[in-house]
Amino acid sequence: MEHTSYFERIGARELQPTPATSGAWNPAEVHIAPFIGLLLHEIERDAADRRGDDALVATRVAYDIYGAFPVAPLRVDTRVVRPGRTIELVEASLSQGDRTVLAARAWLQRAGDTAAIAGSHDARIPGPDTMPVASQEAWSGGFVQSIEVRRGEWQPGRGAFWAHSDLALVAGEEESDLAHAARLFDLANGMAPRAAPDEVLFPNIDLTLHVFRRPRRGWVGFDTSVAFGPDGHGLTSAILHDDEGSFGRVSQTLTVRPR
Repeated sequence: MEHTSYFERIGARELQPTPATSGAWNPAEVHIAPFIGLLLHEIERDAADRRGDDALVATRVAYDIYGAFPVAPLRVDTRVVRPGRTIELVEASLSQGDRTVLAARAWLQRAGDTAAIAGSHDARIPGPDTMPVASQEAWSGGFVQSIEVRRGEWQPGRGAFWAHSDLALVAGEEESDLAHAARLFDLANGMAPRAAPDEVLFPNIDLTLHVFRRPRRGWVGFDTSVAFGPDGHGLTSAILHDDEGSFGRVSQTLTVRPR
């Protein structure tokens, strides 16, 4: 059966992942990428419910991944840790039964007009139409099958690529352009690998997102660097792009395990 979304809502706070969320390291478990987008979507929905048109926007979201988990129903919970008129801190979590599987702390801020001084020194990367379709033979799972990746020249641990998916985040719901992009951010770790995944395991235990502008919907670009240390730890860092240039950063702490 072909799926058109990554999740289906089965209750006010309950969601069912579709097979399109199954993972790359183990297809019996999930790929964390769409869950990153889902938790941001739920944070934004909560902010809109509480504040209406006065809702603030996410500028930093720090995710902690509690471990691998199966493709099974989840419950979402959110709470405001630090309320404020122009800035607030929100916590959110996804749980299966009594087990938390993913948690996030998000700083939300009021938007303002700084167009006259906007800009960055990040170099643009070539667009997706200039890059060939990347082979995904090294990875398995429903999520990888749901995306298209275009990648230019790269070397182990360094490269630029673009990713795109036609699937909705939650069936029948409109997500923000940021949440739409966020379901792909976890791809930073894996598309320019420092080692072949059949030789070395390098899953990430977290993901931290910083954004300085709202992305445009469409392809998401990554200018990625991967570092492995000598004692089993690693770091993936990527500058995030849309068709207008860079809009933020993502970083991931890795646990590196030679097979």
